[in-house]
Amino acid sequence: MLATLVKSRDLLTTLSENATLQDALDVFDNSNFRAIPILDESGQLFRGAIYKLHIYQHLIQGGDLNAPVTSYMRNMTKFVRVESTFYEAFFTLKDLPFISVLDNDNHFIGILTHSRMMRLLADSWTTDGGRYSLTLVSEGERGTLEKATHIISRYTTISSAMTLDPDKNPRTTRLLFTLPRTVSEGSLSKIIKILSRKGYHLESLEDLSQSSYV
Repeated sequence: MLATLVKSRDLLTTLSENATLQDALDVFDNSNFRAIPILDESGQLFRGAIYKLHIYQHLIQGGDLNAPVTSYMRNMTKFVRVESTFYEAFFTLKDLPFISVLDNDNHFIGILTHSRMMRLLADSWTTDGGRYSLTLVSEGERGTLEKATHIISRYTTISSAMTLDPDKNPRTTRLLFTLPRTVSEGSLSKIIKILSRKGYHLESLEDLSQSSYV
């Protein structure tokens, strides 16, 4: 799966480890990049990344732009293998603009960007065929997701489902369901009533056909 998300090195701007901070600044000044991958002399091995912010901080402090980019290199260990799992990639990426992706020979094959990962998650939640998004609050008891899924499935298919725990509290776990366009308002009403009787609190109901997010 990860390979399908990678932006190939052929489409990227990279810097050699022999480049200077001035070389990097020239690239940044003519692009909207926040960071650029740094490769070794062969152009095969990932060394790290250089950030625009760090170069500007260096300039403010009166630093020499003839210094090598490796002097301000970051994220040397922020990479994943092409066969890595989605979860490995997600938690390595976190709040970085990108992480590098390597093949089994440690050769740099491209990057996985934060924006691409966010698009994937958004697409998984609000599918093209989705009509309603329900956010339920449960008490986090064992089987609450399975029970809610069983109730909803009696009246309609489920386009997507996920759980969130923003409060780090098992008693306020959120269950998010996207229901398809084929679900009728009558079925939706029955689903909500039964879920309510079974102890689920409907925190929000969004009509995706009226939403600007999809």
